Amino acid sequence: MKIIKLITLFFIVTLAFQSCKNKKETKTVAETTKTTSKKQPNIIFIFADDWGYGDLGIHGSSFCDTPNLDKMAADGLDFQNFSVVNPVCSPSRVGMVTGQFPARQSVHGHFASVASHAKRNMPDWLDTNAPMLPRMLKTAGYTTAHFGKWHLTNTHVEDAPTPLEYGYDEYGAFNIAGRLHQMQVDSTLHKTIDFAKRNKDKPFFINAWIHATHTPHYPKTKYMDKYAHLDDQKQVYAAVVAEYDARIGELFATLKELGIDDNTLVLFSSDNGPEITGTKKMTEDNSTGPGMGEYYSVGEDGGLKGRKRSLFAGGVRIPFIVRWPGQVPAGKVDKTTQMSAVDLLPTFMELAGAHYPEGYKPDGESIVAAIKGEKYNREKPIYWDWRFSSKRPYFWPSAGIQDQNWKLLINKKMNRTELYDISKDWTEQNDVSVDHPEKVKALIEKLELFQKTLPKNPPANTFSKERE
Repeated sequence: MKIIKLITLFFIVTLAFQSCKNKKETKTVAETTKTTSKKQPNIIFIFADDWGYGDLGIHGSSFCDTPNLDKMAADGLDFQNFSVVNPVCSPSRVGMVTGQFPARQSVHGHFASVASHAKRNMPDWLDTNAPMLPRMLKTAGYTTAHFGKWHLTNTHVEDAPTPLEYGYDEYGAFNIAGRLHQMQVDSTLHKTIDFAKRNKDKPFFINAWIHATHTPHYPKTKYMDKYAHLDDQKQVYAAVVAEYDARIGELFATLKELGIDDNTLVLFSSDNGPEITGTKKMTEDNSTGPGMGEYYSVGEDGGLKGRKRSLFAGGVRIPFIVRWPGQVPAGKVDKTTQMSAVDLLPTFMELAGAHYPEGYKPDGESIVAAIKGEKYNREKPIYWDWRFSSKRPYFWPSAGIQDQNWKLLINKKMNRTELYDISKDWTEQNDVSVDHPEKVKALIEKLELFQKTLPKNPPANTFSKERE
């Protein structure tokens, strides 16, 4: 009987011990999950529009003041060899959100009208089945939002999908399908701040795609008065830049107030180089809507050759500033590390601890090491596919490849090819193709192999009913 009692007591003690152990293990798992969640940084990507490389104080702007962006660089890293994958809006943005070159989605130029798309053999919107960064980050526990310019379709396309169909939990946008709500262009960063306040206790990702410095310009009186000493073209442009720089300052102040500054990665860049300045002083001269037009688009290229719509550096090399207190070295300038917009998706995925969908292959590569100030050497080439070149100076290239320190630009129809050694010629002034025929041949072969992988036509599910 005593033996039975002892055995019973033994089982009771064992069960009690196991129960305590399970509770302890459960707590440990919960704590681990909480710790893991904290390690996932919030990510805010500010994508400007037509903001030139030279439109920053730290890049030598002759008339614009950008104290908050300058401080962002002082607190973080100023990368000066970062390129977008197309010299105009829509395809540049497609490259960022898919992590692949936009020609893989048949997006070669900007989204406009259905008739225009059909003429250019383009889809009417980005394929909803395309690989999408927000959708991937959601699998890692992120809450996602898009605020500001969309332009993965256009207002002229009535039946295009909403951003929700691409993996965003919330959005407010302009340059979006005509049947959807069009938010005011100047509310992007206000909405970004509001979203951060509401989601500060969990990891979030925000695409904050601001309107500046694209036309039409809507300068505020406060900033126009500040730059009254400038001529009217520069006054308007500087006022627009100053307003958005101030709002970026408000964003950083909010992150500190919320106590999430140290766990928030903020990046600033632009979708292409500065717009070509218009010649007529008209309110709507070459503008995309009511407001001040291209006459006031006097953005600076910082000495780089070319502007928007050019594959030369001035059209595709743009500002890229990264700030993440405690993780990104402060005040460092990196002029040599080669990066591209298709690298952002792999980078954010690594930081989030997320996994790619089955079968997905990015064209970019993670630059986590680079943004943390560590050694990084790019392995993959950067390709450009631009089918709307012109005979204007610097606008003739229709395709290009950058591999290591070599950049080749070509237009077969014009029988023209140029080669630049960007390690020695950062502004791309000296064509050395005659001196390096073997390098030209090798790069052309790589470019042609890439072009053979591109689809000939857009997928049928990207066509508006208007095409029927």
